[in-house]
Amino acid sequence: MHGPVALPDPGHPSARAGDLRLSVIVPFAPHESAGDALLEQLRGLPADCEIIVVRAGEPGSHPPAAQGNRDPRRRQLTAPPGRASQMNAGARAARGRWLWFLHADSRLHPRTLPALHAFLARHHDALGYFDLRYADDGPALTRLNALGANLRARWLGMPFGDQGLVLPAAWFARLGGYDEQAPYGEDHLLVWQARPAGLPLRRVRAPLTSSACKYAREGWLKVTARHWRL
Repeated sequence: MHGPVALPDPGHPSARAGDLRLSVIVPFAPHESAGDALLEQLRGLPADCEIIVVRAGEPGSHPPAAQGNRDPRRRQLTAPPGRASQMNAGARAARGRWLWFLHADSRLHPRTLPALHAFLARHHDALGYFDLRYADDGPALTRLNALGANLRARWLGMPFGDQGLVLPAAWFARLGGYDEQAPYGEDHLLVWQARPAGLPLRRVRAPLTSSACKYAREGWLKVTARHWRL
């Protein structure tokens, strides 16, 4: 597991409310604790970024983050359970010109944040995604899953949500956000909405690691078959 990763300062000495460069939105499932390592890594973000943690539940049902681990750029919200509704709630509260959606079990590679910085500097209107890797907490066969996901994203233009979708906040609003009525695949639906709307899909050339423990817990073949079926 990688430690904190520093992103080069993009040259904004201060960030005014409503004029941040990037909002990172991380939905936490009920009883989720694996995301603490990701939040620690996100301390490498510069001052003109914010981190929005969206926990599942009713308002006031979660205590605020421990003061000793508090990042001044981090805010915590609650939203009805469901990744789509939680990410939409985070986007509504965001003050960044760009939105970066990360799953709580994601981990950053040393190249992830520098590549993100280069992507934001190069593109004005694009939907970006990272190269998927799986951590060593699951079967070795998950390397094939990652390879398949990356080829699918490049050849078919259909990345998964755990590849860290990043896009301008204005475009996210124009696309209507994530479909909260979809039983699954809200990330794919957002990508499909972007195509006819004219938002190009671009690869961010750096890895983003995702946990493979569900493959270890439920079995590689079972999880892989379920993903193919969906």
